[in-house]
Amino acid sequence: MNQSATIDRLVDRALFIRLETLRLSRIAGAGHYSGTFSAAELLAVLYYHQLRLDPLRPDWPDRDRFVLSKGHAAIGLYPVLADLGYFEPSELDDYTRLGSAFGDHPDMRKIRGIDFSSGSLGHGLSIGVGMAMGARVQGRDYRTYVMVGDGELAEGQVWEAVMSASHYRLESLVCIVDRNRLGIDGPTEEIMTAEPIDERFGAFGWDVQRINGHDLGAITGAFDRINSSTSDRPHVLIADTIKGKGVARMEGDVHWHVGNLNAEDYAAVEQELREGTIR
Repeated sequence: MNQSATIDRLVDRALFIRLETLRLSRIAGAGHYSGTFSAAELLAVLYYHQLRLDPLRPDWPDRDRFVLSKGHAAIGLYPVLADLGYFEPSELDDYTRLGSAFGDHPDMRKIRGIDFSSGSLGHGLSIGVGMAMGARVQGRDYRTYVMVGDGELAEGQVWEAVMSASHYRLESLVCIVDRNRLGIDGPTEEIMTAEPIDERFGAFGWDVQRINGHDLGAITGAFDRINSSTSDRPHVLIADTIKGKGVARMEGDVHWHVGNLNAEDYAAVEQELREGTIR
């Protein structure tokens, strides 16, 4: 199934991702708010517009694959999978509690709809290269999508994967870079210069698009361009985003990479999200 959602529907689903992240963080006592909020629109478009999936057949061989290399944003992915019918939403009510399948990072052995178990970052794009090569060997036409955080770009394995994907002309591979400019240790450009990201991917032979990662029209348009492409090159979407997007106290603040709201602040943040719905 590939369902194409209207922009209004995608706005609603991006808000849903942020609100569920808030709810699950409260259950856990802390959460990866800001890196999930920067990716909310990207996840909404992927799962409600782009990916070819069938929740009733999570192991369908021809499904598109999704690798969440920045696995700490799984708190925003789990509610989407529940919403689509991979499992009952009530299973998230004990998020991170003893015995729960749902932890900070996703486990493909325990959770329906997860294609990759993440942990230490920097591995996802290499896994995606392998999946794309597997599709070619098996004669299948599924695409493999990998979402990486910009902090991961400091790891050499990422660039080995970038080089391999180009060498093997893996046109079915799509990398989405959540370019929110902050890692857990601070601004990415102070830790390890990433720019010019678009020129670097281009030099390795990738088809490059750079977009506003919170503009749903721009995101859907970029994926539509990939859908109609006849290029034999792998694709990358560099999505310029704001870490913590939607909550003023979190936007651009490294301290909210993982954090905890005071009990009295949850209602205020929920109201801020609902009133400031991003279009």
